[in-house]
Amino acid sequence: MTTKFEYRARDKNGKVLEGEIEGSSRDAVVKALHERGAVPLAVDEVKTSGLKMEINVPGISDRIKSKDVAVFSRQFATMINAGLSLLRSLSVLEEQTESKPLAKVISEVRRDVERGVGLSAALEKHPKAFGNLYTSMVRAGEAGGVLDDTLLRLAATLENAVALRGKIKSAMAYPVVVLSMVALVVLAMLVFVVPIFQDLYAGAGGELPVPTKILIGGSDLLKNFWFIVLPLTVAAVWAFRRWINTPAGRHVWDGFKLKMPVFGGVVHKSAISRFSSTLGVLLRTGVPILQAMDIVQDVSGNAIVGDAVAEVAKSVKDGDSLAVPLASHKVFPSMVVQMIAVGEETGAVDAMLEKVATFYDQEVNDTVDALTSLLEPLLIAFMGATVGGILVALYLPMFNLVNVVG
Repeated sequence: MTTKFEYRARDKNGKVLEGEIEGSSRDAVVKALHERGAVPLAVDEVKTSGLKMEINVPGISDRIKSKDVAVFSRQFATMINAGLSLLRSLSVLEEQTESKPLAKVISEVRRDVERGVGLSAALEKHPKAFGNLYTSMVRAGEAGGVLDDTLLRLAATLENAVALRGKIKSAMAYPVVVLSMVALVVLAMLVFVVPIFQDLYAGAGGELPVPTKILIGGSDLLKNFWFIVLPLTVAAVWAFRRWINTPAGRHVWDGFKLKMPVFGGVVHKSAISRFSSTLGVLLRTGVPILQAMDIVQDVSGNAIVGDAVAEVAKSVKDGDSLAVPLASHKVFPSMVVQMIAVGEETGAVDAMLEKVATFYDQEVNDTVDALTSLLEPLLIAFMGATVGGILVALYLPMFNLVNVVG
């Protein structure tokens, strides 16, 4: 859990800086200030009233969307390229952004810049809006005097990521809706329809078929022990979500996602696309290779890919080229390794990585389109088979009775 701290520090030029920063403890904040090249003079925790209440209403929460940050970046780049100063650009963006949480962050960034804090250092205080990738690229753009180009690259990167994520979510929305409907229909039949047939067959006597017994058993379980089944189901979902957020759980879950029969290919290709595009943009911006690898490891979106990137970074630090250690990890396709090897030979690794990212973006789009068209009839067939199977199980005793009478 992070806490907000107020600080006063002296930079390398002897200038006193003031501001707020989030950290897990006072020692962590002091360490962060030292890493920025500042000498802390005072670090105090910001006290908040115990009566303060925060209510997060859907659509009015403090969550900042990647799409809003992408729009901010593109507009920021346009203003700087037009000759506007940082402060004036930030003031305009603060007023015109439609996202209130982002406007609040921009306001705090503007105040820090007014005090003499560098733009990248000001952005670092807001990791929920501007992650490690964003601040590292801005820092490199500041150092190279190409902040506007850097912001444009950031905007393009964020827009591509948002578009890809939206494509995958839209493809997953249909099966989720259909499966939810199937679950509701089955639940309604078990609770309301099956008991009617159960009473009917109880009066008729005789031995029931196994499928009918199973169906009636499920209905009895839901009716008589719903107060146990419902909490257990909720607890299981909560425990699973908690587990996959742990390092060990995320590693296992991400490995499972890569091996899934149908969707594993989409997950793998999207992870490779994110790796290639992020690393390519960082290298083109001027971020050192080892720092770029650390950032890619954090933003890869898949723990298996992140672990592989970490091992590759160690090999690069020991003096190996980038392509050689990549080839030892099965998660990186041969085409990616070969193109990076050619890029190293020609001195154009960033260009090759961007070509790889473009290729895999298209692959993901094509795969998602194919899956969408394939899933629709499969899900309809699954829904029909599920409901039909329940109806057959309910009417089996009647069929047997007719055969006996006949």
